[in-house]
Amino acid sequence: MLGHRLRIADGEQTLDIGALPVAVVALLASLSGWGLPAALERLWARRARAIWTGVAGAVLAVSFLPLIGDSMGSGTRVSLALMHLAVAAVLIPGLGGRSPGAGAGAAI
Repeated sequence: MLGHRLRIADGEQTLDIGALPVAVVALLASLSGWGLPAALERLWARRARAIWTGVAGAVLAVSFLPLIGDSMGSGTRVSLALMHLAVAAVLIPGLGGRSPGAGAGAAI
């Protein structure tokens, strides 16, 4: 991210975080976030959006927990936090609305 190498130190080992792991985690988050509203709409149609938004916010909050430790520098911590917020800024509004099939019967 902007030329900064993302490194996490775990004891004597150092883990470099590259673009591929970031993309894979973002893809997995988006697939999970896409499937959950469909399941919630089948179970609790009226409250599905509110439940999904609450779950998405909780997952975002939990995703910041690894950033609390002292195993990384402040630049890495800020970069990872910004990446988490960027993914959430796209997924929460984008997937938080009603699914395309949810209102199909009302339009006829």
